[in-house]
Amino acid sequence: MGTQDDETTVEQAAEDYAAEVARWREVRGMSKRALALAMGFDPSYVSHVESGRHKPSEEFSRLADEALNAGKSIWRRWCDYEQAKARARRPAATPPAQRRPEQPYATGSALIVEHDAARLHYDGSKYRLTMRRRLRNTGDEPVTRYLIRISVDRYPGDPERSNAHYRAHPLTWNELALTATCRGEAMSWQVKHDRDAFKEVWLVFDNEHGRFPLYPGESVWIEYAYTVGDDKWGNWFQRAVRLPTEQLEVQLAFPATLDPVVWGTETSMTAEASPLRTPPVRSDDGELRQFTWITTAPALHARYRLEWRFRARPERNMNQGEFR
Repeated sequence: MGTQDDETTVEQAAEDYAAEVARWREVRGMSKRALALAMGFDPSYVSHVESGRHKPSEEFSRLADEALNAGKSIWRRWCDYEQAKARARRPAATPPAQRRPEQPYATGSALIVEHDAARLHYDGSKYRLTMRRRLRNTGDEPVTRYLIRISVDRYPGDPERSNAHYRAHPLTWNELALTATCRGEAMSWQVKHDRDAFKEVWLVFDNEHGRFPLYPGESVWIEYAYTVGDDKWGNWFQRAVRLPTEQLEVQLAFPATLDPVVWGTETSMTAEASPLRTPPVRSDDGELRQFTWITTAPALHARYRLEWRFRARPERNMNQGEFR
């Protein structure tokens, strides 16, 4: 996964590039506006790059790699894009097929998240994330799919080490064991991006037995879950508010014997990272120590990052580094 070959089109290379920028921006907890300003670009520029309206450039790639401390990962995607352009200039026997622009959701749809609840459970060797969202369609067209992201970084303070780690040990679909349900039905899913440490997946409101779209005016709970070993997941978890959200909740559950401590930061379109306005609330449940944090009406594009440390176990060379 995450490699380029001679069949990669210019369009696909550009899409891969945009996904790489988005991944590292998410990892670093930066808004599009904050990244653009850090690079000296117009505030809308990063948004245009990630949407494909602006094509990859050498200057942007160099500055984005530096601003995001991405360990040359963005730069390599730009080189892949340049190689794809060079291949495209060679005479071809048949013209390449035109790629149809992909719309996030149906035209006329408007999704709102009434409740967003994440629970991350660690058993001492693996993390299992369960996401529950209550979605409401306030538009005038049915919604047939929902986009999710899976993004991990084992060594946030050392991106080159992290990149090398995932090239040698990429996330695989077998280990993720992704499941998704809606209305008691299993949801099918389609891969949009498949990278070593970053996946984008469309959860589809259908399965082999039928379709169950989210119609205008309806609300529905969806739930999805996946597993990542602690050899591929660093001691942090981040929630990004990409749709209007009424309530956001995060719960972390760790073995009490590890004596975990948790803290968090938040960023927004206009503010740098600052401590969470309210602390995660600790509770003990048998052999588990849980930390719960809730906020209402979070700002669109805000990011909330929780980090932790196990005081009863050495960090095993986590090299978390400074959160920026």
